[in-house]
Amino acid sequence: MSTLALIILAAYFGLLVAVSFFTSRKADGETFFTGNRTSPWYLVAFGMIGASLSGVTFVSIPGEVGNSAWTYLPVVVGNCVGYAVIAMILLPLFYRLKLISIYTWLGERFGESARLTGSFFFIVSQLIGASFRLFLVVGVLQLAVFDAMGIPFAATVLITIGLVWVYTFRGGIKTIVWTDTLQTIFMLASVVLTIILICKSLDFDFSAMATAVGKSELSRVWDFDWRSGHNTIKQFIAGIAITVAINGLDQNIMQKNLTCRTLRDCRTNMFSFSGMFLLSNLLFLVLGVLLYTYAETKGITLPEKTDDVFAFLSLNYFGVAAGIIFLLGITAAAYSSVDSSLTALTTSFCIDFLKLDPQSPGQKKRRIGVHLAFSLLMCGVIILFRELNDDSVINTLFTAVGYTYGPILALFVFGLTTRRQVRQRWVPWVCLLSPVLSYIIQSHSEAWFGGYRFGFEILLLNALICFIGLWIIRPKRQS
Repeated sequence: MSTLALIILAAYFGLLVAVSFFTSRKADGETFFTGNRTSPWYLVAFGMIGASLSGVTFVSIPGEVGNSAWTYLPVVVGNCVGYAVIAMILLPLFYRLKLISIYTWLGERFGESARLTGSFFFIVSQLIGASFRLFLVVGVLQLAVFDAMGIPFAATVLITIGLVWVYTFRGGIKTIVWTDTLQTIFMLASVVLTIILICKSLDFDFSAMATAVGKSELSRVWDFDWRSGHNTIKQFIAGIAITVAINGLDQNIMQKNLTCRTLRDCRTNMFSFSGMFLLSNLLFLVLGVLLYTYAETKGITLPEKTDDVFAFLSLNYFGVAAGIIFLLGITAAAYSSVDSSLTALTTSFCIDFLKLDPQSPGQKKRRIGVHLAFSLLMCGVIILFRELNDDSVINTLFTAVGYTYGPILALFVFGLTTRRQVRQRWVPWVCLLSPVLSYIIQSHSEAWFGGYRFGFEILLLNALICFIGLWIIRPKRQS
């Protein structure tokens, strides 16, 4: 199994490198950052599915069904509403200004301090988030392939990130638009084929599968307990806020959108993507119900950690073909988000902090150096995360994102909804204080608010606290 998996993975990455070679042949200074704004909208839309879902969705969403059923679905519906907000409000602003880093707008609106603060919070959140996502893949590859070869975990991390660096360092975002499309195909095909294999094993046709999923307690969507972290209304509202903050105000996702030829293409891409995103998440939730149904029917004792359920069954019970399909799927899911994360991190640091001119040939070495530095940083974070992780990866990821993206959301909302300026020297302190206060409130919410538990909506509280802080530090003459 390990030898066959290694051969297939090597062929897979060989294909990615080949795509990189052909897409970066005529690369110039702007190709890495903007793709020369020539990307077809349909490629961007389809490729963004893989980048948005990632290895976290691939592993954690099916497993989390065992804990919270389908109560995650309102978050996804809220996501789709959030994508409409992005298409109608943020895309016209960013596209009209021809931005490379979207945090440049914060500099134009408030000054350099706000620009660097927004970029800093993005870099921290993206570095942690991308590392979490890749951690899942490295762990699975270590178990399925590299342990048998005697290769240590740290070496596996270096190999996997090194491969990302190889196929992205030249073409950047232009290459990623094409490789993400390829990887999305692998990821979704993996889920569909796994569902087919499970149904075959359980002797389900499509009708029987739909009936089993519909009658299962694990397909429960609604939760109207106001104290619950999975409350439907809270999940829906949080889904909107998460999308606007994580996608609309995220250099990673917006950099892909801004490679489209026209604003109309950008909007078409966003609306098309949101529909495919909803259907893809439904596919993962269906898979989750089938995984637990299979385990119950066969009398299989599942791992305590829900993140391990999909991998455990695929690698031990579904046969060699299913194991290979799983490895390809999770690898594609993680790499489709991690490769663009590295590019976005490089872009944000180069444009916002180093003030590099993309059209200057002399800046290429500095950009490659930054790209390499972030690759090594990601290696370090993954190794550290392996030692610290003790919770469901998806909950850990979104908790971290809630704290880091809250200030970014507040800065943009304050800038778009008011005409006020702020005292620049206080902006970083307000943006640092709001996550701390949010964490304190979340930690004591059950005692302070009659049993209320925060879920993903912690992002909204974080942004609200930061917004109030920005209002407080506005110059007195504007009051």
